[in-house]
Amino acid sequence: MSIHLVIIDALNLIRRVHSVQPDPNDIARTIETTSRTLTRIINEAKPTHIIAVFDHHLQDRGWRAEILPEYKQNRKPMPEPLVHGLDAIQDAWWQLGIDSLLSEGDEADDLVATLAIKVASHNEKVTIISTDKGYCQLLSPTLQIRDYFQHRWLDEPFIENEFGVKPTQLSDYWGLTGISSSQVPGVAGIGPKAAKEILTQFADIEQAFASDELPSKYRKKLDKEIEMARKCKQVAALKTDIELGFNLQDLRYNAK
Repeated sequence: MSIHLVIIDALNLIRRVHSVQPDPNDIARTIETTSRTLTRIINEAKPTHIIAVFDHHLQDRGWRAEILPEYKQNRKPMPEPLVHGLDAIQDAWWQLGIDSLLSEGDEADDLVATLAIKVASHNEKVTIISTDKGYCQLLSPTLQIRDYFQHRWLDEPFIENEFGVKPTQLSDYWGLTGISSSQVPGVAGIGPKAAKEILTQFADIEQAFASDELPSKYRKKLDKEIEMARKCKQVAALKTDIELGFNLQDLRYNAK
């Protein structure tokens, strides 16, 4: 039997649903809406296996902040009603047949990436449900990303149109441009247009830095901030080698 694993980026979905509720204190409404949303996702995707991956709300900023201390330094805390309602949300999802994986030492992004790559590398189908474009660096013939709220696939044509680079170059792209929402600075003076130009000419930051053909207008900037570019690329990349502690059979979807 062919496998289709659906991975829910849980807090990505929950926070977007919660942010548009008329009463942010009405967790019952958030539970009802997220459950209805997940039912539609299941009906559309028809998964054989499914898991919702959560960041621990008390978790610090993890290994990325050790590399780049400013990483997500100014991120907004989770709204209090959500903090107190997460257990109830997970219980409601369990009733739908969706188990939860809670990240403790790593960010949920890395758990999602590790699981997705592990399954997709065996030529099995994986769909990540998230609006987070960071997952697009994982794209492959058997791994896709669905932005449920915009009703679109974050696929290679989307990446080409949005960033002008290949999915495999996204961490290099963000290493150069930075990610303002996460306080990742990138290289001063190199914006999206310059990053696209550099990564059209070269495969990655290291190839650009080593080449005599790098245009002089970029050479000065990259020479000055190559270490920052490397750090930002490392922070933007996803870990895919985390020890998961469970197997695919544990994630089999059984409608309840």
